Amino acid sequence: MATPNIVNIATITPTNAMGNLANTSRTTMIDVAAESAVKINTILICNIDGTNAADCTIEISNDNGSTYYKIISTLSVPADSTLSVIDTPIYLDETDLIAVTAGAANDLSWHVSYEELIDE
Repeated sequence: MATPNIVNIATITPTNAMGNLANTSRTTMIDVAAESAVKINTILICNIDGTNAADCTIEISNDNGSTYYKIISTLSVPADSTLSVIDTPIYLDETDLIAVTAGAANDLSWHVSYEELIDE
């Protein structure tokens, strides 16, 4: 396994990942494949509850899920609102993960816009 050299990328694939958080367990948004890297451009968190705010936490693992590091901790998303949670791109290496955890079940949905970078 080797991290792609982003100077010599052969393929850049625009991709979207999305989901609903039906429970309060950590949910993987992106699991970067071996031999590739990912440039995350946007992370959106939407609160679909019309009455109550809901918290979310976003974490990155750089060791395939053994250890997680918070980049957003218990961010309160107001009712019927969408928050953009990053303002600069984030790069993830092969086998890195980015995950989200909801503070309340069935209140939040998420969307990640990213580019998969492959140097094959």
